[in-house]
Amino acid sequence: MCPSMLSSDFGRLAEESARMVDLGADWLHLDVMDGHFVPNLTMGAPIIKCLRKHSAAFFDCHLMLSHPKQWVKDYAAAGADMYTFHIEAAAEGGVPALSANAAHPEVVELCGDIRAAGMHVGLTLKPETDVSLLLPYVDAGLVDMVLVMTVRPGFGGQKYMPEAADKCRVLRDKYPGLLIQVDGGVDCATVEDAAAKGANVIVAGTAILCAADPGEAMAVMRAAVDKCARGC
Repeated sequence: MCPSMLSSDFGRLAEESARMVDLGADWLHLDVMDGHFVPNLTMGAPIIKCLRKHSAAFFDCHLMLSHPKQWVKDYAAAGADMYTFHIEAAAEGGVPALSANAAHPEVVELCGDIRAAGMHVGLTLKPETDVSLLLPYVDAGLVDMVLVMTVRPGFGGQKYMPEAADKCRVLRDKYPGLLIQVDGGVDCATVEDAAAKGANVIVAGTAILCAADPGEAMAVMRAAVDKCARGC
């Protein structure tokens, strides 16, 4: 379970982070937006570095940035544990430069840089991007987790897109042991669809942080994932 701290009170970020961990969060999901790759600005490496002084939690960082290679060292120094970048931004020329049949050298290099910096590699894609473009990197063992976006990245509180979650099933059928994260519109109801399709790492913001009982919300979502892991 990964509460998205985008839905927290940023003026009380350290306190809110500690509360989420105390209530059962496994990771803290930190959304980084640059105002260019997505039309919004959130936190950056300096904020994460400050938060690290107050938390030993696993920092699951989703980098919605136009130039993910540029920031690897900064986020490693800030204390990020997972560095998840968008395939659309990882190679010169964007999506048209990518292939489902061969790994792009720039993406391969970025994955290596992230691991060399001591972080885990996460790879993600927008709902409209074909999941097949990620397969060469998973096949090569370059990726620790795939994040399937079930909303368009850039804003919290959007409606869950079940058709985007279908990518989870493609990935789960091909990679039974892969960490497959889902993010966007996930709540105590929609988590059942995501989990049934193969998601086993759940990001939720509003559904947890704004719930009357965040701990109970996380428990319900965790139970849905555990049920499907046993064969729902």
